[in-house]
Amino acid sequence: MTGRDDSFHALSESETEDLIAGIDRESNVRRFSGFPSYIVTFFLLLFAAYIFWITLFASLPEQVRRSVFLGFLVFNGYLLYPPRRTKERKINYIPWYDIALGITGSAAFFYYAFNFNAIISRAVLLLPVDIAAGIVGMVVLAELCRRVVGLPILVVAAAFIVYAAVSGFSLRRVVHQLFYTTDGIIGTPTGVCSTFIVLFIFLASFLEKSGIAAFFIDLANSIAGFASGGPAKVAVIASALEGMYSGSSVANTVGSGSVTIPVMKKTGYRPEFAAAVEAAASTGGQIMPPIMGAAAFLMAELTGVPYPLIAVSAVLPAALYFTGIFLMIHFEAKKLGLKGLPRESIPRFGKLLASRGYLFLPVVVLIAFMGAGFTPAYAACIAIAAAIIASFFRKDTRFTPASFIGALSGGSRNTIGVAMACAMAGIVVGIVSLSGLGQVLIAALLVVAENNLLLALFLTMIACLVLGMGIPTTANYVIMATITAPIVVRMGVPVMAAHMFVFYFGIVADITPPVALAAYAGAAIAGSNPIKTGLIATRLAITAFIIPYIFVFSPAMLLIDTTPLEVIRIVLTSCVGMFGLAAGLEGYMLKKVSLPLRLAGVAGGLLLIDPGFYSDLAGFGLIAFVTLSQIIGTRRKPGA
Repeated sequence: MTGRDDSFHALSESETEDLIAGIDRESNVRRFSGFPSYIVTFFLLLFAAYIFWITLFASLPEQVRRSVFLGFLVFNGYLLYPPRRTKERKINYIPWYDIALGITGSAAFFYYAFNFNAIISRAVLLLPVDIAAGIVGMVVLAELCRRVVGLPILVVAAAFIVYAAVSGFSLRRVVHQLFYTTDGIIGTPTGVCSTFIVLFIFLASFLEKSGIAAFFIDLANSIAGFASGGPAKVAVIASALEGMYSGSSVANTVGSGSVTIPVMKKTGYRPEFAAAVEAAASTGGQIMPPIMGAAAFLMAELTGVPYPLIAVSAVLPAALYFTGIFLMIHFEAKKLGLKGLPRESIPRFGKLLASRGYLFLPVVVLIAFMGAGFTPAYAACIAIAAAIIASFFRKDTRFTPASFIGALSGGSRNTIGVAMACAMAGIVVGIVSLSGLGQVLIAALLVVAENNLLLALFLTMIACLVLGMGIPTTANYVIMATITAPIVVRMGVPVMAAHMFVFYFGIVADITPPVALAAYAGAAIAGSNPIKTGLIATRLAITAFIIPYIFVFSPAMLLIDTTPLEVIRIVLTSCVGMFGLAAGLEGYMLKKVSLPLRLAGVAGGLLLIDPGFYSDLAGFGLIAFVTLSQIIGTRRKPGA
């Protein structure tokens, strides 16, 4: 990609697909043309029809609905995903063994759906055919998960199954727990995926086909393109907007980064910094309301807090996260003396809204319907209809039969990876429930932490980051919410704050080296070193490592049992703290900051994490001292 340094146009669709597929396993799909393409599209559309039918018109027992959901996806998954990352995905055929695996695995799940009543009546007294179907279904599902998500999550799930076997549970008992109850593969994660997440994935697919991504980049340009180091600030705004619906930090990085990263490099940013800006901003898109990452829907189910309330609670932390990145970028631009884009090359904000502002309509409809009390699933269906209607306002955004089918098949395809991660996470939850392992781990970690909340939070953060190196955000959140979040809750932290803490660190794992997929995606576009890019992205997103501690110690940031005055105080101290941190880490404010003052700025920022009066006072004092030193030093310069 280094040959695109001076290019301002986005990567082609084919180049984008190749780049994402080389980094993100979920995107490593076979490509078809001609008759095979029609066959595969037919089965993807069949799955989409099932989802909308079951959501809007039908009602089935949960076990049946979830089994059919996975049955469809297993078959489609083996049609689309090759066994390894090779050029095979460009070959226009499907090997016979993948067809056989797809049919066999799908048959196991449909066997449960069609024999639901008989199997339920037998309870744990499964017949040999029941056990065989369960084992086949789980093995075929695991292989598909390896292809789509990767090996690490399988290692984690296998370790829990081995623990159950060592603990003395019979094969019959384990198969019953993991395959035939709502505590295993078809448990809460799969239930939420099949009810809510899948519809938001379809909504994202329709929004993407409507051309909203290009509109967001133009809108960001009109807002911040003229500022110092404008292209980097454009990347932050565009990624925050695109992240509302993309749900994938890698896809978000490539989608907007193919445009913003070359422009940032041309402006004067180092390749590593340009790629890191896009990776950090794109990763933060998953915490951006109103459409947050898939884990947010699971949080609603696990905590019992309605999803709209979770989205509202996430507003302040998300705003502070992007404010922190903005400050880092601003000081870097000032340090390098970078300018913004020429005014004549920037779209006018008012004209842009007047011509393409209608693309916001689906998002507005979604917020309105969820705010009115409709379920997220129903609100997503209405928003999809709004996206289709809004597309007809202009000829260049209008849905055609081809783009409509592309949106449906794209949504079906994008569901496979999330569903596989949810199913594997269900194995962990099922074994924890079966064996009582959760209580054992909670007791052990309480002993290690010695009732020290800060230490318990730190251990939880490390566990999230380590798991996040190979496990998707959704599965990472489910596992940590099952094992570590209860520890934090037991120490007196509100349930929402504890789960949001786990959620945040599951997300930032995407930019934390050595395995930082979003940073790798940005580095591939910028032609930079991936490890250096990941380290810079981590520094830029330092607020993501601090904000979770703030809302644990000050739940008012999540609007929990608070007053407007308390919220204002927390936002003020947080912003001042991020200002000091950004200046200290970048080494620049109004001019270059000396090392002692940099340390003072960082210390002041960290002190403002603790909501105590004296820590806030000390933090304000240190940052005020650094700021005054900069002002005085600047005024003493000749001609300043």
